[in-house]
Amino acid sequence: MGPDVGSCGTAAYRGASVTVTDIETDPLWAAFRASAVPLGIKACWSSPIFNSEGRVIGTFAFYYRVHRGPNEFEEAIVATCAHLCTIAIERHERVLERERMAYSDALTGLPNRAKFELSLLEEASRQEGPRGLLLFDIDNLKAFNDTFGHRAGDALIQIVASRIAATAMPHRSFRLSGDEFAVLVEHNDVAALAKKIMAAVSEAALCDGHSVMPSVTIGGAVLGIDRDCELMRHEADFALYHAKENGRGRFVLHTPALKTAISHRFEAIHNVGVALDEGRIETFYQPIVRLDTSEIVGLEALCRMRTHSGSVVPAGDFHDATTDVRLGSRITQTMMSNVARDLRHWLDLGIPVQHVGINVSSSDFHRGDLGDRLTTTFGGLNVPLNHIILEVTESVYLGQRYTAIADEIRALRSKGLLVALDDFGTGFASLTHLLSVPIDIIKIDKSFVDGIAEGGGGAAIIKGVLGIAGDLGIRVVAEGVETPDQVRHLRALGCTLGQGYNFSKAAGRDATTELLLRFVQQPTASTDKMVQLETYRQRVVH
Repeated sequence: MGPDVGSCGTAAYRGASVTVTDIETDPLWAAFRASAVPLGIKACWSSPIFNSEGRVIGTFAFYYRVHRGPNEFEEAIVATCAHLCTIAIERHERVLERERMAYSDALTGLPNRAKFELSLLEEASRQEGPRGLLLFDIDNLKAFNDTFGHRAGDALIQIVASRIAATAMPHRSFRLSGDEFAVLVEHNDVAALAKKIMAAVSEAALCDGHSVMPSVTIGGAVLGIDRDCELMRHEADFALYHAKENGRGRFVLHTPALKTAISHRFEAIHNVGVALDEGRIETFYQPIVRLDTSEIVGLEALCRMRTHSGSVVPAGDFHDATTDVRLGSRITQTMMSNVARDLRHWLDLGIPVQHVGINVSSSDFHRGDLGDRLTTTFGGLNVPLNHIILEVTESVYLGQRYTAIADEIRALRSKGLLVALDDFGTGFASLTHLLSVPIDIIKIDKSFVDGIAEGGGGAAIIKGVLGIAGDLGIRVVAEGVETPDQVRHLRALGCTLGQGYNFSKAAGRDATTELLLRFVQQPTASTDKMVQLETYRQRVVH
């Protein structure tokens, strides 16, 4: 449309009929006559078509092979047909608008899940060329919404959507749900496109006045030789699930090995869920011992699953299930209930149990009710909370971007609980964190104890940790102590507490009760206790 765009473009621009009787000389056709004249077209009469609101929605044109304008009969045809065209075009626009509303996302303007499903069906009918699929999740959208409000969250969604769509062009982008997006890729190099999109999305953005560094997690898959688009979608789903479970802000491409790993995870989740329902999740205990006297000063509660055949499966064999948010919370509750019951039993026997450590995960904190659960579970059996040590790993505690977990731990400590930093040195270890996080005990990871032999680097690290922890008033427990030589080296470095197979493997309540009765309650000489503990360690059956 314009003031000099042939007959039709000018008629639409003016909103009035335009008659050109000589295309070869009329200035309105200066830019277009080279296309018309060779075809023998010498004249053109064009009339605008208006909708019911008076807006131009099209034109109706007659072209002539002679120099002339319209006659009365042609004018009558246009008068009638223009009205019919108005009806037809307006109906078509309504159809398009309904389709747009049905297949478009209102917030971002991208095609929605319904359009994505339709596009997958269309892709399935195409037989040519490679294809790929990328599925996206916006990282931490819920936390962003909770912190800054849904207006800021909507702004973040819009920014991420526009960056995905712009970077992915000419490939088609879709918004599937709140924080989920998809891109259908017209080739199979999905990794390169994913890398470009991640870089574009991660640039700083301003969302309703709040500065944010957006990030996405991506799963990708390529169309196999069977050209099964639905299978490609499931494989991309698998890859995205795996990426989210193993660290957000990354891209994972589906491979057959990945599917096997996820299948194992689902199997573990199913098996542990059934075991919880059937009461086959049990609590075993491993003692924490004074290295100089072999006196038991505490216990760590460890999760075990008993199979239908009666064998005991350690937590490491079903670790994938413990990282599931729902199951992880159920396991923690079962462990707390078992520990409360066993502590009540030992206290009723007059055994002066000092502390029992219970491992808790980030999902336990994110629920927001850990303190209430501990108070209800242990208070219900009249077990004081000062018998409990919460054991958290560095990945749970020090790896958080927000202070919510640290604040909740401070609140828990005010109720008398102690906090142990487990597997110290294997996660986000930083000695500067010890100045700000609320910890009572550091548990040095087994990997450092394994390297404690004379001349080994483990000794230097343990010595440094012992010195710093001592100055900060933090106790230290060496994990994975397996040999008398390790005990000797640890004592020489000044470490007084240890835990490991050198003293005892994890055992059930009855075996642990026997151990406590012999090494906590009876006033036996320290040397005799060390001998007895070695005898017990060799005899007890796990």
